[in-house]
Amino acid sequence: MNTASLQLDTHGRLRHFLCIKGLNYQLLTEILDTAESFTGVTEQTVKKVPLLRGKTIVNLFFEASTRTRTTFELAAKRLSADVLNINITQSSAVKGETLLDTLRNLEAMHVDMFVVRHVDSGAAHFIAKHVAPHVSVINAGDGRHAHPTQALLDMFTIRRVKGPDFGRLRVAIVGDILHSRVARSQIYALNLLNTGDIRIVAPKTLVPAHAESLGAHVYHDLDAGIEGADVIIMLRLQRERMQGALLPSEHEYYELFGVTEEKLAAANPDVTIMHPGPINRGVEMDSEVADGPRSVILEQVTHGIAVRMAVMSMAMHHRKEVEE
Repeated sequence: MNTASLQLDTHGRLRHFLCIKGLNYQLLTEILDTAESFTGVTEQTVKKVPLLRGKTIVNLFFEASTRTRTTFELAAKRLSADVLNINITQSSAVKGETLLDTLRNLEAMHVDMFVVRHVDSGAAHFIAKHVAPHVSVINAGDGRHAHPTQALLDMFTIRRVKGPDFGRLRVAIVGDILHSRVARSQIYALNLLNTGDIRIVAPKTLVPAHAESLGAHVYHDLDAGIEGADVIIMLRLQRERMQGALLPSEHEYYELFGVTEEKLAAANPDVTIMHPGPINRGVEMDSEVADGPRSVILEQVTHGIAVRMAVMSMAMHHRKEVEE
Protein backbone atom coordinates (compact mmCIF):
# COMPACT_ATOMS: atom_id res chain seq x y z
CA MET A 1 0.00 0.00 0.00
CA ASN A 2 1.40 3.41 -0.96
CA THR A 3 0.71 5.40 2.18
CA ALA A 4 1.82 8.70 0.65
CA SER A 5 -0.63 8.48 -2.26
CA LEU A 6 -3.45 7.58 0.12
CA GLN A 7 -2.70 10.38 2.60
CA LEU A 8 -1.87 13.20 0.19
CA ASP A 9 -3.87 14.84 -2.59
CA THR A 10 -2.51 15.59 -6.05
CA HIS A 11 -0.92 18.81 -4.75
CA GLY A 12 0.95 16.96 -1.99
CA ARG A 13 -1.30 18.29 0.76
CA LEU A 14 -2.98 16.28 3.49
CA ARG A 15 -6.15 14.49 2.52
CA HIS A 16 -6.06 11.91 5.31
CA PHE A 17 -3.68 11.67 8.24
CA LEU A 18 -2.94 7.99 8.82
CA CYS A 19 0.71 7.64 9.81
CA ILE A 20 3.98 9.56 9.84
CA LYS A 21 5.48 7.21 7.25
CA GLY A 22 4.79 8.69 3.83
CA LEU A 23 5.04 12.30 4.98
CA ASN A 24 8.05 14.51 4.26
CA TYR A 25 10.03 17.05 6.27
CA GLN A 26 8.25 20.03 4.72
CA LEU A 27 4.75 18.73 5.47
CA LEU A 28 5.67 17.69 8.99
CA THR A 29 7.13 21.13 9.65
CA GLU A 30 4.04 22.79 8.16
CA ILE A 31 1.82 20.86 10.58
CA LEU A 32 4.00 21.91 13.53
CA ASP A 33 4.03 25.54 12.34
CA THR A 34 0.23 25.50 11.95
CA ALA A 35 -0.10 24.06 15.45
CA GLU A 36 2.07 26.91 16.73
CA SER A 37 -0.40 29.39 15.26
CA PHE A 38 -3.23 27.71 17.19
CA THR A 39 -1.57 27.75 20.61
CA GLY A 40 -2.86 31.25 21.30
CA VAL A 41 -6.49 30.20 20.79
CA THR A 42 -6.63 28.48 24.19
CA GLU A 43 -5.62 31.73 25.89
CA GLN A 44 -8.45 33.75 24.34
CA THR A 45 -11.67 34.51 26.23
CA VAL A 46 -13.59 32.79 23.42
CA LYS A 47 -11.49 29.72 22.63
CA LYS A 48 -12.67 29.34 19.03
CA VAL A 49 -11.70 30.10 15.46
CA PRO A 50 -14.26 29.74 12.64
CA LEU A 51 -12.14 27.60 10.27
CA LEU A 52 -14.41 24.52 10.30
CA ARG A 53 -17.75 26.15 11.02
CA GLY A 54 -20.56 24.10 9.49
CA LYS A 55 -18.41 20.97 9.22
CA THR A 56 -19.25 17.73 11.03
CA ILE A 57 -16.53 15.58 12.56
CA VAL A 58 -17.27 12.08 13.86
CA ASN A 59 -15.13 10.52 16.60
CA LEU A 60 -15.40 6.85 15.66
CA PHE A 61 -13.82 4.97 18.55
CA PHE A 62 -13.73 1.17 18.45
CA GLU A 63 -11.30 1.25 21.40
CA ALA A 64 -11.73 3.38 24.50
CA SER A 65 -9.40 6.31 25.14
CA THR A 66 -10.77 9.18 27.17
CA ARG A 67 -7.83 11.55 26.72
CA THR A 68 -7.36 11.09 22.97
CA ARG A 69 -11.10 11.36 22.29
CA THR A 70 -11.55 14.44 24.47
CA THR A 71 -8.56 16.28 22.96
CA PHE A 72 -9.84 15.55 19.44
CA GLU A 73 -13.29 16.72 20.51
CA LEU A 74 -11.93 19.93 22.04
CA ALA A 75 -9.76 20.54 18.98
CA ALA A 76 -12.74 20.14 16.64
CA LYS A 77 -14.93 22.43 18.75
CA ARG A 78 -12.21 25.08 18.90
CA LEU A 79 -12.25 25.02 15.09
CA SER A 80 -16.05 25.58 15.37
CA ALA A 81 -16.96 22.16 13.93
CA ASP A 82 -19.92 20.07 15.09
CA VAL A 83 -18.77 16.88 16.79
CA LEU A 84 -20.45 13.49 17.05
CA ASN A 85 -18.96 10.90 19.42
CA ILE A 86 -19.74 7.28 18.56
CA ASN A 87 -18.55 4.46 20.77
CA ILE A 88 -18.81 1.54 18.36
CA THR A 89 -18.47 -1.11 21.06
CA GLN A 90 -21.94 -0.08 22.22
CA SER A 91 -23.36 0.65 18.79
CA SER A 92 -23.71 -0.90 15.36
CA ALA A 93 -21.02 -3.57 15.77
CA VAL A 94 -23.14 -5.17 18.46
CA LYS A 95 -26.07 -5.33 16.05
CA GLY A 96 -23.92 -7.07 13.45
CA GLU A 97 -23.51 -4.15 11.08
CA THR A 98 -20.26 -4.27 9.14
CA LEU A 99 -17.73 -1.48 9.31
CA LEU A 100 -18.52 -0.31 5.78
CA ASP A 101 -22.26 -0.26 6.50
CA THR A 102 -21.57 1.96 9.49
CA LEU A 103 -19.46 4.28 7.34
CA ARG A 104 -22.05 4.51 4.59
CA ASN A 105 -24.79 5.38 7.09
CA LEU A 106 -22.67 8.14 8.60
CA GLU A 107 -21.70 9.45 5.15
CA ALA A 108 -25.40 9.63 4.32
CA MET A 109 -25.66 12.14 7.17
CA HIS A 110 -23.16 14.36 5.25
CA VAL A 111 -20.29 14.17 7.71
CA ASP A 112 -16.92 15.59 6.67
CA MET A 113 -14.32 13.76 8.73
CA PHE A 114 -13.84 10.55 10.68
CA VAL A 115 -11.40 10.41 13.60
CA VAL A 116 -10.81 6.66 13.96
CA ARG A 117 -9.36 4.64 16.80
CA HIS A 118 -9.32 0.87 16.39
CA VAL A 119 -7.74 -2.19 18.00
CA ASP A 120 -6.68 -3.58 14.61
CA SER A 121 -3.58 -2.34 12.77
CA GLY A 122 -4.49 -0.90 9.39
CA ALA A 123 -8.10 -0.08 10.26
CA ALA A 124 -7.73 3.64 9.54
CA HIS A 125 -6.07 2.88 6.18
CA PHE A 126 -8.93 0.51 5.31
CA ILE A 127 -11.51 3.16 6.13
CA ALA A 128 -9.58 5.84 4.19
CA LYS A 129 -9.57 3.62 1.10
CA HIS A 130 -13.34 3.23 1.22
CA VAL A 131 -14.71 6.61 2.30
CA ALA A 132 -16.46 9.01 -0.07
CA PRO A 133 -14.11 11.47 -1.87
CA HIS A 134 -15.14 14.43 0.28
CA VAL A 135 -14.46 12.71 3.64
CA SER A 136 -11.12 12.89 5.46
CA VAL A 137 -9.88 10.25 7.91
CA ILE A 138 -7.60 10.92 10.87
CA ASN A 139 -5.96 7.97 12.60
CA ALA A 140 -6.28 8.29 16.39
CA GLY A 141 -4.40 5.02 16.96
CA ASP A 142 -4.66 1.63 15.24
CA GLY A 143 -3.49 -1.57 16.94
CA ARG A 144 0.28 -1.67 17.28
CA HIS A 145 0.73 0.20 14.01
CA ALA A 146 0.60 3.99 14.41
CA HIS A 147 -0.54 6.90 16.55
CA PRO A 148 0.58 9.83 14.40
CA THR A 149 -1.02 12.76 16.24
CA GLN A 150 0.56 11.60 19.51
CA ALA A 151 3.96 11.50 17.82
CA LEU A 152 3.40 14.99 16.39
CA LEU A 153 2.38 16.51 19.70
CA ASP A 154 5.55 14.97 21.15
CA MET A 155 7.64 16.56 18.35
CA PHE A 156 5.85 19.86 18.91
CA THR A 157 6.63 19.69 22.64
CA ILE A 158 10.30 18.90 22.00
CA ARG A 159 10.55 21.76 19.50
CA ARG A 160 9.02 24.21 21.97
CA VAL A 161 11.34 23.17 24.79
CA LYS A 162 14.58 22.48 22.88
CA GLY A 163 14.24 24.63 19.76
CA PRO A 164 13.88 23.69 16.08
CA ASP A 165 17.31 22.04 15.58
CA PHE A 166 16.69 18.33 16.18
CA GLY A 167 20.10 17.51 14.71
CA ARG A 168 21.86 18.27 17.99
CA LEU A 169 19.47 16.22 20.16
CA ARG A 170 19.85 12.82 21.77
CA VAL A 171 16.38 11.36 22.27
CA ALA A 172 15.81 8.13 24.21
CA ILE A 173 12.49 6.24 24.05
CA VAL A 174 12.22 3.93 27.05
CA GLY A 175 9.79 1.06 27.60
CA ASP A 176 7.59 -1.38 25.74
CA ILE A 177 8.67 -0.65 22.16
CA LEU A 178 7.32 -3.97 20.87
CA HIS A 179 3.65 -3.21 21.52
CA SER A 180 3.81 0.57 21.10
CA ARG A 181 2.20 2.30 18.12
CA VAL A 182 3.35 5.55 19.73
CA ALA A 183 7.03 4.52 19.62
CA ARG A 184 6.84 3.56 15.92
CA SER A 185 5.31 6.91 15.02
CA GLN A 186 7.82 8.78 17.20
CA ILE A 187 10.80 7.08 15.56
CA TYR A 188 9.53 7.92 12.05
CA ALA A 189 8.92 11.54 13.08
CA LEU A 190 12.29 11.93 14.81
CA ASN A 191 14.02 10.56 11.70
CA LEU A 192 12.08 12.91 9.41
CA LEU A 193 13.20 15.83 11.58
CA ASN A 194 16.84 14.66 11.25
CA THR A 195 17.32 13.97 14.97
CA GLY A 196 20.99 13.50 15.83
CA ASP A 197 20.71 10.34 17.96
CA ILE A 198 17.56 8.25 18.39
CA ARG A 199 17.73 5.50 21.01
CA ILE A 200 15.30 2.85 22.13
CA VAL A 201 15.84 1.44 25.60
CA ALA A 202 13.98 -1.72 26.66
CA PRO A 203 14.31 -5.31 27.84
CA LYS A 204 15.16 -7.68 24.97
CA THR A 205 11.67 -9.19 25.14
CA LEU A 206 10.07 -5.78 24.46
CA VAL A 207 12.11 -4.75 21.41
CA PRO A 208 10.84 -5.65 17.91
CA ALA A 209 13.13 -7.86 15.82
CA HIS A 210 13.74 -5.18 13.16
CA ALA A 211 14.30 -2.31 15.61
CA GLU A 212 17.66 -1.19 14.15
CA SER A 213 16.14 -0.90 10.68
CA LEU A 214 13.71 1.73 12.01
CA GLY A 215 16.68 4.07 12.36
CA ALA A 216 17.31 3.89 16.09
CA HIS A 217 20.08 2.55 18.31
CA VAL A 218 18.98 -0.22 20.67
CA TYR A 219 20.00 -0.37 24.34
CA HIS A 220 19.04 -2.96 26.93
CA ASP A 221 20.55 -1.04 29.84
CA LEU A 222 18.87 2.11 31.14
CA ASP A 223 22.04 3.90 32.31
CA ALA A 224 23.75 3.43 28.94
CA GLY A 225 20.57 4.25 27.01
CA ILE A 226 19.92 7.59 28.69
CA GLU A 227 23.55 8.68 29.02
CA GLY A 228 23.78 12.28 27.84
CA ALA A 229 20.13 12.24 26.68
CA ASP A 230 18.44 15.60 26.05
CA VAL A 231 14.96 14.10 25.93
CA ILE A 232 13.62 10.92 27.52
CA ILE A 233 10.23 9.68 26.34
CA MET A 234 8.78 7.06 28.67
CA LEU A 235 6.22 4.63 27.26
CA ARG A 236 3.32 3.17 29.17
CA LEU A 237 3.74 -0.47 30.13
CA GLN A 238 0.52 -1.84 28.66
CA ARG A 239 -0.06 -5.18 30.28
CA GLU A 240 -3.30 -5.64 28.32
CA ARG A 241 -1.34 -5.64 25.03
CA MET A 242 1.10 -8.29 26.14
CA GLN A 243 0.75 -11.96 25.33
CA GLY A 244 2.86 -14.36 27.32
CA ALA A 245 5.24 -13.66 30.15
CA LEU A 246 7.44 -11.00 28.55
CA LEU A 247 8.19 -9.46 31.94
CA PRO A 248 8.85 -11.20 35.26
CA SER A 249 7.00 -8.46 37.20
CA GLU A 250 6.22 -4.75 37.19
CA HIS A 251 8.44 -4.39 40.24
CA GLU A 252 11.44 -5.88 38.44
CA TYR A 253 10.75 -3.67 35.41
CA TYR A 254 10.76 -0.61 37.67
CA GLU A 255 14.04 -1.69 39.27
CA LEU A 256 15.72 -2.02 35.87
CA PHE A 257 13.96 0.50 33.61
CA GLY A 258 11.90 2.77 35.88
CA VAL A 259 13.17 6.35 35.85
CA THR A 260 14.01 7.99 39.17
CA GLU A 261 15.80 11.22 40.01
CA GLU A 262 18.83 9.13 40.97
CA LYS A 263 18.95 7.37 37.60
CA LEU A 264 18.55 10.68 35.74
CA ALA A 265 22.08 11.60 36.81
CA ALA A 266 23.30 9.80 33.66
CA ALA A 267 21.28 12.09 31.38
CA ASN A 268 21.92 15.69 30.37
CA PRO A 269 21.35 18.00 33.38
CA ASP A 270 18.55 19.83 31.53
CA VAL A 271 16.94 16.63 30.24
CA THR A 272 13.25 16.86 29.33
CA ILE A 273 10.99 14.03 30.55
CA MET A 274 7.95 13.03 28.48
CA HIS A 275 5.22 10.39 28.66
CA PRO A 276 2.17 9.90 26.39
CA GLY A 277 0.09 8.94 29.44
CA PRO A 278 -1.55 7.64 31.42
CA ILE A 279 1.45 7.08 33.70
CA ASN A 280 1.82 3.94 35.79
CA ARG A 281 3.52 5.64 38.75
CA GLY A 282 6.07 3.40 40.37
CA VAL A 283 6.39 1.34 37.18
CA GLU A 284 7.68 3.59 34.36
CA MET A 285 8.79 6.41 36.66
CA ASP A 286 8.33 7.64 40.18
CA SER A 287 6.15 10.60 41.13
CA GLU A 288 9.17 12.79 41.87
CA VAL A 289 10.15 12.60 38.20
CA ALA A 290 6.60 12.74 36.80
CA ASP A 291 5.74 15.87 38.78
CA GLY A 292 9.22 17.37 38.74
CA PRO A 293 10.56 20.48 37.00
CA ARG A 294 11.97 18.52 34.04
CA SER A 295 8.64 16.87 33.22
CA VAL A 296 6.53 18.32 30.38
CA ILE A 297 3.83 15.64 30.58
CA LEU A 298 0.96 18.08 31.16
CA GLU A 299 2.30 20.42 28.46
CA GLN A 300 2.09 17.47 26.05
CA VAL A 301 -1.65 17.21 26.75
CA THR A 302 -2.13 20.95 26.16
CA HIS A 303 -0.12 20.84 22.92
CA GLY A 304 -2.16 17.86 21.74
CA ILE A 305 -5.14 20.13 21.18
CA ALA A 306 -3.21 22.59 18.98
CA VAL A 307 -1.59 19.77 16.97
CA ARG A 308 -4.94 18.06 16.38
CA MET A 309 -6.46 21.39 15.36
CA ALA A 310 -3.64 21.76 12.81
CA VAL A 311 -4.10 18.26 11.35
CA MET A 312 -7.89 18.57 11.09
CA SER A 313 -7.84 22.04 9.54
CA MET A 314 -5.17 21.07 7.00
CA ALA A 315 -6.94 17.84 6.00
CA MET A 316 -10.22 19.72 5.59
CA HIS A 317 -8.69 21.94 2.90
CA HIS A 318 -8.93 18.92 0.63
CA ARG A 319 -12.70 19.05 1.11
CA LYS A 320 -12.81 22.61 -0.17
CA GLU A 321 -11.02 21.61 -3.37
CA VAL A 322 -13.46 18.74 -3.95
CA GLU A 323 -16.38 21.14 -3.50
CA GLU A 324 -14.86 23.69 -5.87
